[in-house]
Amino acid sequence: MYFVDKYLHQFHLSDKTLMEVSKRFRREMDKGLCRDTNPTAAVKMLPTYVRSTPDGTEQGEFLALDLGGSNFRILLVKVKGNGDQKVEMESQIYDIPDLVMRGSGSDLFDHIADCLANFLEKMGIKDKKLPLGFTFSFPCLQTKLDESVLISWTKGFRLSGVEGNDVVSLLRKSIKKRGDFDTDIMAVISDTVGTMMTCGFDDRHCEIGLIVGTGTNACYMEQMRNLQLMDGDEGQMCVNTEWGAFGDDGALEDLRTDIDREIDAGSLNPGKQL
Repeated sequence: MYFVDKYLHQFHLSDKTLMEVSKRFRREMDKGLCRDTNPTAAVKMLPTYVRSTPDGTEQGEFLALDLGGSNFRILLVKVKGNGDQKVEMESQIYDIPDLVMRGSGSDLFDHIADCLANFLEKMGIKDKKLPLGFTFSFPCLQTKLDESVLISWTKGFRLSGVEGNDVVSLLRKSIKKRGDFDTDIMAVISDTVGTMMTCGFDDRHCEIGLIVGTGTNACYMEQMRNLQLMDGDEGQMCVNTEWGAFGDDGALEDLRTDIDREIDAGSLNPGKQL
């Protein structure tokens, strides 16, 4: 038991230390929100172009594509309007082979397009052009609601030809290459934003989304006047914190252990998502 305690002791943080970490994180958030300091901020506080949460009037038939780990989900979502807040969903999980996860970006998006075609065929809706929401859960610079440029891969992905490019354009290209179905990609979001919007459909007071899974991240609705990265100060916009990068600049170095460093050194993206 002594040997176990010897190692576990390194991971015990006092309340005082946790309060200090909280203060550091708040400083990083402020740094990310500020136009002048954002370029050097580890926590990027990325604008999502999502300006409001659901109000209950939403209705229609939609496709959803959720990519963020070693597999991904495709969903057919039917939303009943008129205040009923009734949602019907059909979904299927598809694997991403290891070779694809470490190959080229075109291989990945071609694979996704193939799986989309398979799903539409199974649902009997391949001839319909439905709106699609794309959940892409990696650090991205959002330039429009339907345009998002990958900053860096995380979570075991390391595909060439994607970083610095718009992931929606890459998906559209692969869909067009197939030529046997079409869809209207309306928005690209992170899984945190998707979580917030889904919960917001049931609870109008929900303005935070939190993910603890393969990675961890959070988003929240911020007042525009505090978001210096965007013009205008009226209303709100959802901010994707990308807090998984907290510490990538050394801000948590005094808390890291030899075990942390060993695991990081053996990861696919050393120095990232510590």
